Amino acid sequence: MDEEQLAAVHVREYVQHVRDVAAHGGGALDADTVVSPASYEIARLSAGGAVAATRAVLEGRVPAAFAAIRPPGHHALPDRGMGFCLFNNAAVAADDARRRFGLSRLCILDWDVHHGNGTQAIFYRDGGVLYISLHQEYWYPGTGAIEETGAGDGTGFTINIPLPAGTGDEGYRLAFEEVVIPVLNVSAPQGLIISAGYDAHFGDPLGGMLVTAAGFWTLAQMVFHSRPERTGVAAILEGGYDLAHLTDSVMATLAALAGRPAPAAEHPGPGAETPYSAVRARIRQVRSTVRNYWNI
Repeated sequence: MDEEQLAAVHVREYVQHVRDVAAHGGGALDADTVVSPASYEIARLSAGGAVAATRAVLEGRVPAAFAAIRPPGHHALPDRGMGFCLFNNAAVAADDARRRFGLSRLCILDWDVHHGNGTQAIFYRDGGVLYISLHQEYWYPGTGAIEETGAGDGTGFTINIPLPAGTGDEGYRLAFEEVVIPVLNVSAPQGLIISAGYDAHFGDPLGGMLVTAAGFWTLAQMVFHSRPERTGVAAILEGGYDLAHLTDSVMATLAALAGRPAPAAEHPGPGAETPYSAVRARIRQVRSTVRNYWNI
């Protein structure tokens, strides 16, 4: 991954700034985002891993791929890093796919518990990349309202689904049934990248959702089965900060992409799950907004 590829989605001066900070022993970009001496090279490798996974799928070498990479990327804005993210891996992979394969319709589906403000910002005025984000409402970084739907040529190509804290497997399944899968069906993207964050798991310390590993299996299975001939899905690791639950959730996603059975069901524990009626009302609100742009 060279600087030219990174500079396709990031301001060149920012890419050089990260390189220089690392070369001078490291430093902090913000309160959450630290650059170590090795960070620049590792972040380039991370973006390169996202590109390699996406290319493998689009070249037909594999029906689906999963890039187990870090640092994550979906908070990285064109001109600065934040939220543990240095370079926007999914955006770099999407840009590479468009340039290398001449694709005009791509989708980035983001199910991290945090809104991918960086990915949204990069493609907000771009009608060639559909960005769909499911995230916990009123949570870091504070973006991702339903009304944020894109601008200019990208109007309607940003879909935000902010869900109440305490949403579990059934709430996410309903969001996919009512919004995500219908939009994928009508938009028919030529390539699909999943920003696969797992901090919506009930055991994650940085989220307030109640999704289980089996729930992530369901989401991946629904997406994979929505694709023609069940191909063309590249998943890229984003958040997830409890290593045991992260492992279980990633393995569940891999099982779904490989056509294997779901893992055993888990019980989310004592946390209070948001009433199904509240989640359903929110999804209906999202669906009403989305219908202004997509025939679902």
